[in-house]
Amino acid sequence: STAQANRPLTLPPSGADPQIEDSADTNDLSLANSLHAPNDETRTELVPHNRKNPISELLAACKRYLQNKDRKESVTFEYVMLDGVNDSEQHAHQLVALLKNISAKVNLIPFNAFEGSGYQRSSQHAIDKFSKVLMNNGIVVITRRPRGEDIDAACGQLAGKVVDRAHRGNHYIRMYERSLISKRIETQCV
Repeated sequence: STAQANRPLTLPPSGADPQIEDSADTNDLSLANSLHAPNDETRTELVPHNRKNPISELLAACKRYLQNKDRKESVTFEYVMLDGVNDSEQHAHQLVALLKNISAKVNLIPFNAFEGSGYQRSSQHAIDKFSKVLMNNGIVVITRRPRGEDIDAACGQLAGKVVDRAHRGNHYIRMYERSLISKRIETQCV
């Protein structure tokens, strides 16, 4: 018989707890969560669904998920790097404290800026410093390499160019753009 490789299961930030609990008995799945911030204030700004499922609930569900798993099993946390928003050394130390009792890997994702997002990618220097803090504290870190930027085809860039052809009122356009940005940050090529 051939061994089946683990496949990541990426869960959205809303309604994550039941999905995490349900997936705990499935042996061929690993768990990945969209985190993007080390505190509820910043995460709620980036991922509005955090109001419903705050970080404490997400981490508690992850711990329950890992209880019946192999000791080598870990949870992956996706973390989009946003300049001046969630990329400071202080944020890195907060993340270390947050994940101290969880077998975790952190996938750092350089943000692919797109028109209207209001966010910029963290500098490589900031990403490296952030990564070093995590690694020095025993957290496995993977930094995703951005691709497709040169032709505006990097993850989310095409979505950022959506134009409202119906010319609805500015209020509705801003609501749509905010929703698009939130979804873009939540799913940054997960």
